[in-house]
Amino acid sequence: MGKTYEKLDDKLIDFIKAQKMFFVATAPLSEEGHVNVSPKGYDSFIVIDETTVAYADLGGSGIETLAHVNENARITIMFCAFEGPANIVRIYGKGRTLQFNHPDFEAEIGRFPPGHERARNIIYVDITSVSDSCGWGVPFYEFKGQRDQLQRYVANKPLDQWHESRLAKNAESIDGLPGMARETS
Repeated sequence: MGKTYEKLDDKLIDFIKAQKMFFVATAPLSEEGHVNVSPKGYDSFIVIDETTVAYADLGGSGIETLAHVNENARITIMFCAFEGPANIVRIYGKGRTLQFNHPDFEAEIGRFPPGHERARNIIYVDITSVSDSCGWGVPFYEFKGQRDQLQRYVANKPLDQWHESRLAKNAESIDGLPGMARETS
């Protein structure tokens, strides 16, 4: 039987830190809009304190998470145990975003392990509740390593070209919501 928590405790934090990937779920307010679920890896998730977590948004083919969080702040993060004892942890909360072109970005990305300097955003989650559940239906998988395609793609562009491509390609979500902004404050 699962439990619900108001905040993260040491046991939950240890479980989260041991996972190699997590999933992010968001949705727009419009019932015609698309629910988005994105897998994440690259050691891009951090626990700031017992009620705040964040991840470095390293990029991808869409900008749904940022668009949804900026519209309505609803976000869920899910971790599954693919190795060891079965477990699932879900973090529910209110999200906020910090784009790469914001004046505070450089200092904030320093919270993360090296290699995330070219993240397009930082997504913060102010936790409203946490739950765990059995995870008995999650299969075992062996972690063999991170894929390097995303890192190679980002590293192959000069910084100014990378910045421009993020702003151009991520200006709007698939549902037409505003994506990345050219000007931030």
